[in-house]
Amino acid sequence: MPFVAEKPAVVVVGADKGGVGKTTLSRAMLDYFGAQGLPVRAFDTESPKGSLKRFFSEITEIVNLRDSDDQAKVFDNIDSSSITLIDIRAGLLTDTLSLLEDVGYNEMVRSGAINSAVMHVIGSTMDSFGEIDQVAKLLAGSKHCIVLNRYNGAEFFKGIDEVTRQALALGSSLIDIPMLDPRAMELVDAAGVPFGEFEKDPKNSFMYRGKVRKWEKDVFAKLDVAGLNIV
Repeated sequence: MPFVAEKPAVVVVGADKGGVGKTTLSRAMLDYFGAQGLPVRAFDTESPKGSLKRFFSEITEIVNLRDSDDQAKVFDNIDSSSITLIDIRAGLLTDTLSLLEDVGYNEMVRSGAINSAVMHVIGSTMDSFGEIDQVAKLLAGSKHCIVLNRYNGAEFFKGIDEVTRQALALGSSLIDIPMLDPRAMELVDAAGVPFGEFEKDPKNSFMYRGKVRKWEKDVFAKLDVAGLNIV
């Protein structure tokens, strides 16, 4: 029987600051849902070229969320037959959340008609922490997952102050993503395949396959603990 959830489920992955590993998280999340046998469709808003689509070409469509017709492609077709993941172009998270209010999406979330989670990926600078309050005010009932992605070895809590602690407390959950070995990341990127496919392909290095497998296992565990129960 085809998968049908009780209600539509939407995951928005984004940041207002670039270079924080946003699309890396989207790739891992698509593997996470796939490992559970859950159908997913994804929208890559890095128009026109796209970045997520390179790894998940069969389930990903490139859209420009500044274009009304492309907005309709995304939001007219949200249903309970699959999870919808939207990878937001760097710098457009708050703009997109404002759009969700304008088109009535947030009202659907508030009424309980849509299960919605925003994966808010932040960098280690105070500018990134400063985004949190602004994003929290725009969520209107969506689960707010603050994600610390250590893909570049960032030290998030070095010299942490009270302002930062208060900002982190605004989220409904905090997900600390470990760093994948940089060479392993390079090899997966060069292959242009999902992490899960790379680690299963015997043509790839045994050692680096093991590193990718361990990293995804750790990421999946973090997502489990966060209670990403939107399905």
